[in-house]
Amino acid sequence: MIGSPLAETETPKPAPGAEAQSTPPPQPEPAPQPLPSQSEKGGLLDQMGRFFDSMLPPVKSPGETLGDFNSRAKDAAKDAGDALSRLAKPATMVSGRMVCPSAANGTPDCKIGADKLCQAKGYKEGKSLNTGSVETCSPKVLIPGRQRKPDDCRTDNFVTTALCQ
Repeated sequence: MIGSPLAETETPKPAPGAEAQSTPPPQPEPAPQPLPSQSEKGGLLDQMGRFFDSMLPPVKSPGETLGDFNSRAKDAAKDAGDALSRLAKPATMVSGRMVCPSAANGTPDCKIGADKLCQAKGYKEGKSLNTGSVETCSPKVLIPGRQRKPDDCRTDNFVTTALCQ
């Protein structure tokens, strides 16, 4: 049978007891079930989870938190350095007399007077510490028998002491 054409096409038959031991042919695997989408989920715990996710801010990573902390610390150190540099400049108290000009509403503006007093002494700016006022009247008030009128006198305000820097 070596040269016979039937030998090539015949398949050997299993032994009678071997049929029970043979494995059945593999069947195709069932397709995986798709997971339910967010809109299909509706349980109480899922709804509570969505609620808390919408209410709570996103949690930052430790690196982001440390970065924020470092930038805030850097800003605070810069602000503290600026404040110390302002304190380091010596302030000097000066005395003198500089008029406080009237502001738009008629009240005296003694910040301008303090600045002018300090600038006259060689400083850049100043703060008013002490002020005084004087009533200045026209000579008409001295005329005997003349009635005094409201515009005969005015009150002038002066800075007498200022803290200069």
